[in-house]
Amino acid sequence: MPARNPTGFDMAQFKAAASPSSAFAKRDPWVRNEAWRYYGPFSRFNRFKGLFPGFGIATVAFAAYCTYEHFFLTDDHHHGDNHGEGHH
Repeated sequence: MPARNPTGFDMAQFKAAASPSSAFAKRDPWVRNEAWRYYGPFSRFNRFKGLFPGFGIATVAFAAYCTYEHFFLTDDHHHGDNHGEGHH
């Protein structure tokens, strides 16, 4: 016979109560009160959706500017042309 635990703590009973399939977990009165944390506006997706506000708009604006610059703005300075002529 194993020695009696002086604290009265029974690890087997604790594991049984902590498992999600236990009868105690199914009768937990706080489950209903905690459920709101994981649904609706507090779901994982909705919590991280607003992590970088304005990032989508900024990305589209930057891509539009890069496209405009590539197709419509020209470099009239011609840096590097004729550097060999007249320069010693």
